[in-house]
This record gives sequence, C-alpha cells and structure tokens, in this order.
Amino acid sequence: MAHRIVTQVVVTGARVFGRAFAEAYKQAQASGKHAAAKKAAGVTSSTLALDEACKILNVKPPVAGDNAEHVMERFKKLFDLNDPKKGGSFYLQSKILRARERIEMEIRETERRAADEKELREGWNPKVYKDR
Repeated sequence: MAHRIVTQVVVTGARVFGRAFAEAYKQAQASGKHAAAKKAAGVTSSTLALDEACKILNVKPPVAGDNAEHVMERFKKLFDLNDPKKGGSFYLQSKILRARERIEMEIRETERRAADEKELREGWNPKVYKDR
C-alpha cells in the first residue's frame, strides 16, 4: 500500500515538473525570438525613445542639427542642478545624460541622411589632386 502512494506522489510530481519545464521552455523561446527581432530592428532595451528624451530635456525634436546648442544648454543646466553633491539625484542626472545622448544620436543620424541625400542629388564628386 505504501509503495502505491509513493509511486503516485512521484508520478504526479514528475507530471507537474514536466509541465512547468515545458512552459518555461516556451517562454524562453518566445523571449529569444522577441530579443532577436528587436536586435534586427536596431533597438536595444536601454535606449530612450526620442520623444521621451525631448520631454526630459524640455526641447523640441531635432531637425538637421538646428537646436544642438539649445540641447547642450538645457543639458548643462539640468545636469548641474541634479548634481548629487548639491543634493540632487544621481538617477535623474543619468536620465538627463541618456536623453542628451539620444538626441545627439538623432541629430547625427539626421545630418548623415541629409548628407546622403545631398550626395545623391549632386552626384559623387571626388577630390582630384594633380601632380605638378
């Protein structure tokens, strides 16, 4: 009689463990696919959205680098205000830094696209140096 109860406990435990293992495997597989899709799209989990970065620094979204000076001005002011030595928050200071980096990345990307479009319109003109 005791061997029957022990066998039932072992079988039931194995069944529960097997189902939990199968569910964890499915979740890990789905998570891996999701991470691969994000990586293929060029998005990492640590990047801020551009609109969030603009809200943090209280600036308008960049257009071809016209407000890069304004972004740096706002960054310096907010970064200094949140200095932990002056009673500020290290967390806020790091969010401000990440927001500036995100906006600068967008400005560089916009300038690169503008340069590529200009090159396409005007054609490729290499600089030729002549020996005299």
